[in-house]
Amino acid sequence: MKFCVFEWQGGRHLGKLSDNGDTVERLDLAADGNGVAALIGRDMPAVLDSIPMKDVAIYAPVPRPHRNIFCVGKNYFEHAHEFANSGFDSSAAKGAVPEAPIVFSKLPETVVPNGAAIKIDASVTTAVDYEAELGVIIGKAGRNVSKEDALSHVWGYTVINDVTARDLQGKHSQWLIGKSQDTFCPMGPVAVTADEIDLGDTSVKCWVNGELRQDSNTSLLIFDVPTIIAAISNGITLMPGDVIATGTPAGVGIGFKPPKYLTPGDSVKVEIAGIGTLENPVEAI
Repeated sequence: MKFCVFEWQGGRHLGKLSDNGDTVERLDLAADGNGVAALIGRDMPAVLDSIPMKDVAIYAPVPRPHRNIFCVGKNYFEHAHEFANSGFDSSAAKGAVPEAPIVFSKLPETVVPNGAAIKIDASVTTAVDYEAELGVIIGKAGRNVSKEDALSHVWGYTVINDVTARDLQGKHSQWLIGKSQDTFCPMGPVAVTADEIDLGDTSVKCWVNGELRQDSNTSLLIFDVPTIIAAISNGITLMPGDVIATGTPAGVGIGFKPPKYLTPGDSVKVEIAGIGTLENPVEAI
């Protein structure tokens, strides 16, 4: 099933999309900052209305996560090598391909919905990059979760663009500041329940101004979703509603020579099969 958070008649609502995507069923459950995470652990709410999608405005499926978004770096083989060779990778001394998941985070305030602008402040960064990623939404709390049990903790999946200021990423020798600039986490437009996605064969693509830049598959992850969940929950309790961005494949801007960074006027489109398409313009602050 596909779910979304949307604005209609001046209010924010939770909805279930129709099979053809033309309408959304408004659910009898209040929509807050946690968005679709409000559905976790509940029976399916009653349907109040069926509304044409053209009449609603879509928010991110988790408009403001209750904690930082967990993210994984260098998690596709080809991208691990292109980033290690970029000169901005503070972990490159240990080798291009990591031995364990590299985990960092993005602040909740980075999240913006489909159609909202990625805003570049030229006084802060001049090297803004895109990263198409599968997002995981945790549905069951757990600490020291085993790989074998990890997928039972997943509620669903969404689309994430892990926008990054490469110059800040390199300058600070860690990734929080470069990853957490305002508007640097487009998400959505919908979330799907876990049964909708085959983690062994789901395509991940990204276009910039219509040019296909990233074209890969979740089967090529270095550390699969169960491994990621096991690593992050090692001594840390994952909570329902937590969001994990699983890493990006090769084809990011920094991988080109010269780099193809985002500039105002660009448009970035990320597509993950079975979920949908997330598209955001780039604007200057």
